Amino acid sequence: MNTTEIKQTPLHAWHVAQGAKMAPFAGFSMPIQYSGIRQEHDAVRTRAGMFDVSHMGNFTVRGPGALAYLQRLTVNNVAKLAPGDVQYSALCRPDGGVIDDILVYCVAQNDYMVVVNAANITKDWNWCADHHKKWEVDCEMENVSEAISILSLQGPAAEAIFRAVAPDYEGTLKTYQCATLAVNGVSMLLGRTGYTGEDGFEFYPKSQDTEALWLALLAAGEAHGILPIGLAARDTLRLESGYSLYGHELTDSINPLEAGLAWITDLDSENKGDFIGRDALLTIRDVGPVRKLTGLLMEELAIPREGCPVLKDGKVVGAVTSGTLSPTLGKGIALALVEPSAAEHDTALAVEIRGAAKPAKAVGRAFYKRPKAQVQETVA
Repeated sequence: MNTTEIKQTPLHAWHVAQGAKMAPFAGFSMPIQYSGIRQEHDAVRTRAGMFDVSHMGNFTVRGPGALAYLQRLTVNNVAKLAPGDVQYSALCRPDGGVIDDILVYCVAQNDYMVVVNAANITKDWNWCADHHKKWEVDCEMENVSEAISILSLQGPAAEAIFRAVAPDYEGTLKTYQCATLAVNGVSMLLGRTGYTGEDGFEFYPKSQDTEALWLALLAAGEAHGILPIGLAARDTLRLESGYSLYGHELTDSINPLEAGLAWITDLDSENKGDFIGRDALLTIRDVGPVRKLTGLLMEELAIPREGCPVLKDGKVVGAVTSGTLSPTLGKGIALALVEPSAAEHDTALAVEIRGAAKPAKAVGRAFYKRPKAQVQETVA
């Protein structure tokens, strides 16, 4: 008998009251959809959507040794961060396999917050805490995952909605930056990252302030056609944008170089120094990864799913890691780990779906890119 407790976010009762379809995800009862995947997906692409992602984890790292500790622990160069910067990174095993992909917030000098995936909170915390003790570093760590929630506002109307609840905002926050600001009358950390390919903001209220902020954002977004968005549309949005999902494109047995994340893996900077997995990743880089992550675009109406074999000239050369029917393109799309030669752009491939080989081609990972005018407006 499974006695594992299913956790709830501070918005659980609200989700249920709104008729959301709820399901267990990463140990939490989470909303999968409200009005429907297509409606919610389109709302984020054309207007705005609100996500409850309070199931994700947050660790604070503070003190004189915080930078040195994070440099040894993560693959990216934390020394590049100034207060107010956010960095995409990863925790790796000694063999280079990915323990988790993470965000590192530099809140202030010697003051960082690490955001981790919900399914990995315990694993990541134990990994970080064990090395904190082993290295005897001069910094303090705290797991604040239950005390701090995360709400994400995404879509072309995100900034207009945000300004309505943050009157002191001066419009200076750029992509992959963070700040502490009064939002809905309460001071909190916020970031501008996202997981949908659209502009957006992440809010980190205390758990007790979560529902009031959620309702204020929905009210401010009503004139813009905002909708609450479940995890199903979150997945189609991230897949269209080519973003990795831990447990699919990243695992303990998939390294960041295979996963197309060499750009966050700093193997050369002098001020980065050694980190867990560096020696293994240097060897992998020298000999070349034995597989690569690529995007697959189906040539006819067919929906690839995780685990489907990928074929080249009738031979299995890899497997789908994530797949769906793209609501924006109206075509089947997938990410897949394949032999390097099969990842070359426009390579003719096939995906085996229910025993039938369906034609596809290798393409770039980003199936959707935000219109240029929106991007310019975001980073201006």
